[in-house]
Amino acid sequence: MWGYYVFFYLIFAVLFTQNYKIVLKTSKGKGEITVLLEFLSGLFSLLFIPFYITKFPTDYRIYLLLLISLVFYAISDRLNTTIRKGIEASTYSMIKQLSTVFMILAGLICLNEPFVLKKVMGSILIIFSNVLVFYNPKGKTFNKYILLAIISNIISTSALFIGVSFSNNFNIAFYAALTVIIPALLIFVFERIKFSNVKKEWSSGNKKAILLTSLGWGIMLVMQLRAYQLGSVSKVAPLSALTVILNVIFGYIFLKERNKLINKIIAAILIIISVFLIKG
Repeated sequence: MWGYYVFFYLIFAVLFTQNYKIVLKTSKGKGEITVLLEFLSGLFSLLFIPFYITKFPTDYRIYLLLLISLVFYAISDRLNTTIRKGIEASTYSMIKQLSTVFMILAGLICLNEPFVLKKVMGSILIIFSNVLVFYNPKGKTFNKYILLAIISNIISTSALFIGVSFSNNFNIAFYAALTVIIPALLIFVFERIKFSNVKKEWSSGNKKAILLTSLGWGIMLVMQLRAYQLGSVSKVAPLSALTVILNVIFGYIFLKERNKLINKIIAAILIIISVFLIKG
């Protein structure tokens, strides 16, 4: 069954990434649109609650760790909106793979995991793939979006690293919803966003793209969590990385992202190879 979940994950991940870029073309406020998309995606995730076992942890420490991870998710999601607005959707899907590198580093440093050469080689390939996409011999290669993406990936990796140990204690759909609804509330409060401005994002934005982005985000979270529960990481992770090449293809067709196409294709293939090395 895990293969079906990966298949649907790929579909909704691409739907999410492509439409998010469309949404941002007409968006007025980055914080406001992040809150709107997170809240709606959480509602879509909640629809799947009846399909999974309802359970809650009894250890209060789990809730404390959950809160910390949700704060990290809020910061990361907010940064990601800015990053997505500044770079192409296909490029974003590649740089997002840096989180795999940071997870490996976290395992080596925090959990004293053994040094594995294949994992190091895979990490180097991911870094090289991103350099291949961003390198510009005629101008500045390093820009603020790369820096923000690195920071965002470190933060989201921290959230994942904390949450991976206790997510199984919750109903999958409920946990997925928490990872977007609570961050939406945190962003709403700490950025002092007005509800009327969030409402404007809906009324003046591309409603179809907003709904498709939220639908893709909500279902993507549930499908990925369930795939990792049913299948081994060594099988699920490499197949999940196919979103990179799929976003290059769909970005070329629907978003007209023709810049550095050959570089993107090579980088996407290298990233997929690197994931096989890391998880092999």
